[in-house]
Amino acid sequence: MKPLTPEKLPVALAWEPLIPLLGKANRALAQYDGVLYGLPNPEVLLSPLTTQEAVLSSRIEGTQATLGEVLKFEAGEEPAEESKRLDIQEIFNYRRALKSAEQELERRPFNLNLLLSLHSILLDSVRGRNKGRGHFRKIQNWIGLPGAPLEKAQFVPPRPEMLPEFLDNWEKYYHLDQPDPLAQLAIVHGQFELLHPFLDGNGRLGRLIVPIFLFEKQILSRPMFYLSAYLEAHRDEYVQALRGLGQREHAWNNWVAFFLKALFEQARENTRKARQILELYERLKPRVLSLTHSQFSVPLLDYVFQQPVFPASALDGQPHMPSRQQIAILLGRLRNAEILKVVRQGSGRRPQILALAELVNLCEGREAL
Repeated sequence: MKPLTPEKLPVALAWEPLIPLLGKANRALAQYDGVLYGLPNPEVLLSPLTTQEAVLSSRIEGTQATLGEVLKFEAGEEPAEESKRLDIQEIFNYRRALKSAEQELERRPFNLNLLLSLHSILLDSVRGRNKGRGHFRKIQNWIGLPGAPLEKAQFVPPRPEMLPEFLDNWEKYYHLDQPDPLAQLAIVHGQFELLHPFLDGNGRLGRLIVPIFLFEKQILSRPMFYLSAYLEAHRDEYVQALRGLGQREHAWNNWVAFFLKALFEQARENTRKARQILELYERLKPRVLSLTHSQFSVPLLDYVFQQPVFPASALDGQPHMPSRQQIAILLGRLRNAEILKVVRQGSGRRPQILALAELVNLCEGREAL
């Protein structure tokens, strides 16, 4: 198989069949952003969903760690297998890269240097860290079965010497004013995956670009959009639509249609989850106030929502928290009321680990804790 020579952007689209999908996707995203805007503190309340997105994006690349395992690790519970620890580090990197992107976009527009910086964060201290971390590839890469040679590749991206020209074109297209930004995002994501500009981490970085673009184009008020659940559930269709680009007639239309459907379905799911989290918070708030009769009730609840699995000792010295003895009393009341669940009993120097299991299970969509 020869290296691909992709089309330069912008590509020609047949707009008429896309109009219904564009309308549905734009309305769904506007509704989701309305929920985001209405949350009292989206960074706190949606923190577990952000971590879940990092989990699912990494899982598409083969990691096995779950949200519950990530949160337990953050609380001090080491996983049994070393491979899980490496999985979890990849997930931490994804979350850190998204945060870094949000901070950088406050100062400058998205550009290739920021792309390199995000790649460097994604591959920091994990598998692939020795594969040109923070640098565009200088050699040919390809996608195929493990150990398969180039001759038996399923997909061969452009030759490395072509990348500067195509990446420059890709960056310029990213910033163009196009008829519809969601169709533009579909093309931005698709072309990035075709270029496959890094030796490793292309999939994770390509999915990270989605919330970055939606945030920078002011479609969403925060870069909090979680697409990986849909892409993982429709992995074969996702890969097939991408592989068709540059090979079949109407391939870009087919790809954009798939991507718009993904945005629509996932915006609805994100809206549902965000509302469920807010409803849980609003339901627990008066109950926690009633149980504790404390001025520290709301800061405690906020902490638990941002870090739903935590060692009891982690609250010591936190802003707006009382003394260690008072914290123990407050946590004891929430434990007795079965709002908090004991994940690990304290023993010696090992602190007790507690969890807001209802929130973790809501985000995972199953009984995880």
